[in-house]
Amino acid sequence: MPPLRTLLAVPVSLALLALAPATSPTSAAPSADALLPLLVTRGGAPSAALLALEGTGLRYADAGPGIERADHFRAGSITKTFVATVVLQLAEEERLSLSDTVEEHLPGLVRGAGNHGRALTLRSLLTHTSGLPDFAADTRGALPVTPLHAVRIALTHPPADRGRFSYSNTNYVLLGLIVEQVTGRSYADETERRVITPLGLTGTSFPGSRTSLPRPHGRSYAADGTDVTRLDPRVAGAAGELVTTLADLDRFYSALLGGELLPPRRLREMLDTRTAHGSYGMGLFPVTLPCGTTVWGHNGRIAGSYVRTAATVDGRRVLTLRMNTDAVADPGLESAVLAAEFCPRTR
Repeated sequence: MPPLRTLLAVPVSLALLALAPATSPTSAAPSADALLPLLVTRGGAPSAALLALEGTGLRYADAGPGIERADHFRAGSITKTFVATVVLQLAEEERLSLSDTVEEHLPGLVRGAGNHGRALTLRSLLTHTSGLPDFAADTRGALPVTPLHAVRIALTHPPADRGRFSYSNTNYVLLGLIVEQVTGRSYADETERRVITPLGLTGTSFPGSRTSLPRPHGRSYAADGTDVTRLDPRVAGAAGELVTTLADLDRFYSALLGGELLPPRRLREMLDTRTAHGSYGMGLFPVTLPCGTTVWGHNGRIAGSYVRTAATVDGRRVLTLRMNTDAVADPGLESAVLAAEFCPRTR
């Protein structure tokens, strides 16, 4: 659900702090693979795994029992990158404009508690600058809801300041409805037609209301150890229902940033963070690592699963990290893994 997303994080965010162990000037910095077991021993995850793509090669590592390379898992808010890609493709085809208002596409839907669709553009939804309240703050990611119900829940609250970055799952639920209104097909069908099938992402799907995961899959656990492998994906919808694999996420982000899914001007628009004052592009956000390298991607948290994909801006190097829990006791470990993967190492 909400991405825990920045070096300058608010308290609920995932703190991206360098955690590499101290080394002598002549010793090698730890690799991402070597840090992975710390997510189990220090982070409290039952299991963790990563798949790194560099050039044409893939490198896999795991720690703890219960995770396999080919497993399907829930990707949470990484769904947003897929939905944003489809919206930008439709904009390129002039079937919609990012300056369109929500009211133009979904007349009468967004009204209540000071919220109004006339004041909201598609660009503001994509960049989380609409000010719309987050329905998941009420449902806590545990209540299956229809898209219309999710919007109605959000509209019981007044808006935040429009024009400022304020992450809200409601934005992408609305984008899913707009894709359906424009194309006559659900966001799931349209994403499968435009992204999943062309890229050959055979392990990626939108489960709808299906509570089981495709095989193969491991188990998923809540923070208290409860098995939450079976889950109604309608808790997230277009904001986070995607099921996928490590290999498919590496392939998707490499293709997206490598220019296979969007023309150059639309990809530049997707990576432009000025609307969100540096915090977010459109379905992607940047993180600058301690060495100065900036990586792009998204994360996803949904009951029993946490996923993080990061890539260089050209898509040539990609890392996807996953854990089979949505709670990690030492969140700073994530940035240590990213730094170990994307920053030069002392030899």
